[in-house]
This record gives sequence, structure tokens and C-alpha cells, in this order.
Amino acid sequence: MQPNFQTYNQTQDVAQLQNRVLRNTYLLLAVSMVPTVLGALIGVQMGFSFMTGSPMMGFLLFLGIAMAFMYGIEKTKETGMGVVLLLGFTFFMGLMLSNILRAALGFSNGGMLIAMAAGGTGAIFFTLAGIASTTQRDFSSIGKFLFAGVILLLVASLANVFFHIPALALAVSAIAVAIFSAYILYDINRIVHGGETNYISATLAVYLDVYNIFVNLLNLLMIFSGRRD
Repeated sequence: MQPNFQTYNQTQDVAQLQNRVLRNTYLLLAVSMVPTVLGALIGVQMGFSFMTGSPMMGFLLFLGIAMAFMYGIEKTKETGMGVVLLLGFTFFMGLMLSNILRAALGFSNGGMLIAMAAGGTGAIFFTLAGIASTTQRDFSSIGKFLFAGVILLLVASLANVFFHIPALALAVSAIAVAIFSAYILYDINRIVHGGETNYISATLAVYLDVYNIFVNLLNLLMIFSGRRD
């Protein structure tokens, strides 16, 4: 009976750890929205943009700063500095939202479009996070396909910086919503099945999923529903 009892205790400990990581991830994700909104408000008010000069250089500068933040977060994820860097990163990402928010506010129904994108993002997140955290299915097998999809999206986005093809922009946004929605399933499911045991890393992954869904939903809404005065 002793081995069975030990196995039961180990199973309980693992389940408690997974629940704690998931709970802390949701809490930190909610907190991270505060600097994101603050950064977005400041960015809109100040007219912040990396793209006013060379779009290519602006895109590369954004990638460089974002990668530096993510590298720092991963290096310090076992300490409180990881939380500080994560919140700094979400503030920076809020600043980066200012371009698309100003574009949306240029429409007569811009406020409604932003609200719809936020509401749609929330609905996607809560639905898929609920599925990922309750299903017995393991979604780890889709990780490689999703990563390949993100690489293709980056290449297509970079190409569109030069060519400005409306159809390509539409396709990129639609595919991005699908890919990052699937990433929510993947990332939350990893926590539930013990594949991710650090809530700071988990929050960073889920935050990027939510952020990209919002941006691309807003893009789609502006294309199909934006109204000029």
C-alpha cells in the first residue's frame, strides 16, 4: 500500500503545482493589462511611433527591443525582476499599440471598433482557455506547426512593409487570429499538463497570444467595418 500512497501524494503535489501556476498566470496576465493600457494611452496622446521614418528600420527596432525584453524575462523568471521586466515589456507593447489605435480612431466608429476587438479577444481567450484547462487532450503536438506558422507570418508581415498589398494584409491578419487562438489552447494546455511550471514564462506566452489576437482582430474590423465621416 505504501507505494500507492506515495504515488497518490506525488500526483496531488503535481496537480497543486499546476493549479498554482495557472492561477498565478491568470492573475499576472490581468495585472499586465494595466501597463498595456497605460502605455497605449500615453502613446496615443504623444503620437508615439517607430514607423515615422523608415518602416523597415522601425520594424527591426521593435523586434530588437521586444527580443531583448523577452530574453531578460526568461533569464530572470525565477526572481521578482522577471515580473518587473514583464510589466515593463507590456508597457512597451502598449506604446506599440498607439499606431493602430490612432488609425482606428480615425474612423467615425473607431471607439466601437476598438471595443469590439477587445470584446472579441476576451471571448476567444475565455472560451479557448476554458477548453484547454478542462479537456483531457494534450495539445503539445501542435506546437511545431504553430511555430512554423508564426515564422511565415513574420516573413509575410515584413514583405508587406515594402509592398503594401491589401489582400496580403487581410490574409496575414486572418491567419494570425487563427494561429494565436490555437496558441492559447497550446499554452494553457501546457500549464495544465505540466509542460510549463513557471508562471512568468507562462504569462509572457499567453500575453503575446492575446495581444496578437487583439491587434489582428482590430485590423480586420477596420478593413470590413471602418466608416469614414
